[in-house]
Amino acid sequence: MGHVLGPELDMGWAGSGSDKRKAGSSDLPKSMTGKREGPTIGIDLGTTYSCIGVWQRDRMEIITNDQGNRTTPLYVAFTDTERLIGDAAKNKVAMNSINTVFG
Repeated sequence: MGHVLGPELDMGWAGSGSDKRKAGSSDLPKSMTGKREGPTIGIDLGTTYSCIGVWQRDRMEIITNDQGNRTTPLYVAFTDTERLIGDAAKNKVAMNSINTVFG
């Protein structure tokens, strides 16, 4: 699995370098105090497939896509009438290679 937020949050995006603070610090917004407000989500954006998991009921549950698969290929295709993503785009790449983008 890719990056999953845990008790230490990387606040480096705020522009002050790699400033790691413990969840629950008084200067963190209320939603980042470490109190459980809902499930934790992890996203794995690989080079050829992606996967999403949810930590709930004390375990990681992988979310399946519309095809019932636990991973989704990183393909996007365009036809005259529709946009295809994931497995649907990958399955038609031989017939629509010029209009298909993949990792």
